[in-house]
Amino acid sequence: MNRITQLFNIKYPIIQGGMIWNSGYKLAAAVSNSGGLGLIGAGSMYPEVLREHIQKCKKATDKPFGVNVPMLYPNVEEIMNIIVEEGVKIVFTSAGNPKTWTSWLKERGITVVHVVSSSKFALKAQEAGVDAVVAEGFEAGGHNGREETTTLTLIPMVKQHLQIPLIAAGGIATGKSMHAAMILGADAVQMGTRFAMTTESSSHQNFKDTCVNAQEGDTYLTLKELAPVRLIRNKFFNEVQEAYGKCATTDDLKALLGRARAKRGMFEGDLEDGELEIGQIVGLINEIKPVSDVMAEIMADFEKSVATTFSF
Repeated sequence: MNRITQLFNIKYPIIQGGMIWNSGYKLAAAVSNSGGLGLIGAGSMYPEVLREHIQKCKKATDKPFGVNVPMLYPNVEEIMNIIVEEGVKIVFTSAGNPKTWTSWLKERGITVVHVVSSSKFALKAQEAGVDAVVAEGFEAGGHNGREETTTLTLIPMVKQHLQIPLIAAGGIATGKSMHAAMILGADAVQMGTRFAMTTESSSHQNFKDTCVNAQEGDTYLTLKELAPVRLIRNKFFNEVQEAYGKCATTDDLKALLGRARAKRGMFEGDLEDGELEIGQIVGLINEIKPVSDVMAEIMADFEKSVATTFSF
C-alpha cells in the first residue's frame, strides 16, 4: 500500500484518465472493479447526463470511483452540486484555478486532485489544499499545458517541490513505464490513451480502429493559441496547418475549430472533420481489449519490471 492506494482505498496505484467522449460509466466502473480508480469524464456531459452516469456507475461497482471536471466548462457550478448530491467522494479538477473549488469540495468531504503541467502550478495546487496532484507531460493526448515539458523531465522536477502525493501522466501505458514513473518519484500513474483503447471506452469504434493503426509520430500538438491539443493527423488537422501557413489569426483558428469537433471525431466517428485526440503512446497499442485484461497485463509487466530491476 502506498500514499495513493491509501488515499483512494484502491488495490493498484493506477488511475484512468477522465477523458472527454471516452470516459463514461462503463469504463470508470470497469477500471474500479479491476483494482484501479475509474473516473467519469464530466467535460463531455451535460449536467443531467453526468448525474445519470454517476448513478449507473454506483450500480456497476461497489469500489471507489471519481469524476474529472474541467473547470473552464460551462455549468461547472451545477456539475459540482450534482457530484455532491450523488455522493461522489473523489474529484479530479483541471483547466482552471484549483483555489476556485478545492475548499468547497473538501468542506463536503470530497478528496480533491488537480491536474497540472508544471512545477509552478503543482505548488499552486498544493497551496490551494488539494490532496494530490497529477503532473501531466506533453506526450499526453487531448488538451495539454503550453510548456511542452515531457513526463520524464516533469515528474522529478515536480517531486522535489511537493509534499503531497504525486500522480504521473502522459505517455504511460505499460507496467514498465509505470515502474519508471514511480522510480522518478510518482506515487501512482494516470493512463488515458491505454484505457481509451478498451472495449468499455465510450468512444466510437471508428476512432478506436484509427488509433490502433496509428504509428509512432502520428500525433501532433497544435492550436496552442487557443488551447494546446494533441491530435492524430486527418483532414481537419491538415486544414489547421494550412491556416497557419496563411498566418491565421486567433479568431480565424476559432472559426475553423467551430463547435463540437471532439464529439464529432471521438464520439460520432467522423475521421475526416473531427478532432481525434490521443496520446503519443498510441503507437504502442495495437489491440482493443477489455479493461480487466489491460489491468492484468499492466500489473504483470510492472511486477516483472520490479523483480528484474538491477543495480551496478
